[in-house]
Amino acid sequence: MEKVNWGILSTANIAVKNVIPSMQKGEYCTIKAISSRNLQNAKLASETLGIENYYGSYEELLTDPDIDAVYNPLPNHLHVPWTIKALEAGKHVLCEKPISITSEEALKLLEVSKEYPDLKVMEAFMYRFHPQWEKVKQVINSGEIGEITSIHSVFTYFNNDPKNVRNQADIGGGALLDVGCYCINLSRYIFESEPIAVKSGIKTDPDFNTDIQTTGVLEFEQGIATFMCSTQLDHNQGATIYGTKGFIEMNIPFNSANENKRKVWVSKAGDKETFFFDTVDQYTLQGDAFSKAVLDDTPVPTTLEDAVSNMVVIDKLFSNS
Repeated sequence: MEKVNWGILSTANIAVKNVIPSMQKGEYCTIKAISSRNLQNAKLASETLGIENYYGSYEELLTDPDIDAVYNPLPNHLHVPWTIKALEAGKHVLCEKPISITSEEALKLLEVSKEYPDLKVMEAFMYRFHPQWEKVKQVINSGEIGEITSIHSVFTYFNNDPKNVRNQADIGGGALLDVGCYCINLSRYIFESEPIAVKSGIKTDPDFNTDIQTTGVLEFEQGIATFMCSTQLDHNQGATIYGTKGFIEMNIPFNSANENKRKVWVSKAGDKETFFFDTVDQYTLQGDAFSKAVLDDTPVPTTLEDAVSNMVVIDKLFSNS
């Protein structure tokens, strides 16, 4: 079976611990090479993960003619620059979320991507590939909970390490860009439109100068979406989607180390039905979906325009606090 040969830009934890092992299980993915600014780090990662080639610079990986596509898990401020460099090198790109640190930067990437119509670019919101979302969409589209009027989501975790990239303001750290982007994406995904007004409340860490807790209100024509995200609260996530006839609850809308505990509840007229899902790996499904689009030359599951729209909302939340 034909597969896409992947190269990985950096030995970031999310790549080494999550994405690479998952993509290696995929039907359409071969992880061919990994790179780091430190050659020894790249060598260690290649040996640990069984990757054939390793490079001591990102530039060197991009010149490898055997690489078809690149996964970019670099810190947020390097997403757009290195995605553009990958496109210029003739590589398809799966870029970690958020696609950028500003909507202006995201728009720049969109314009550059138009110069390479044969190359695919996608923002890596892996949560969308979990089968639970097919069920949620099915329930909504069937009309059994009525018209959607309100969405509430939460995504929090605790990290106060000053050396961690998520706590460095100048490179795109903070709760809104790291986990709040999921809540925004979810709201836009469910309402299938863009908010007409937004408002936020932001708590900033005095030492990091990053938002450590953000509450957002997104007003859509159909209804209201609210969310709370934080980098300095205990780990928690959840989402509730309210309709005029019932509501949907999700205990793990985004990611989980306890995949077998994921559930979706549908409540109507006081009755609650629980749906369970087989254990899956969202990163595997995401990698295969992107690779299949490359192999078949079909559109990627989520467009770069969608990524730009998510960043527009994030910018507005930062400016309307």
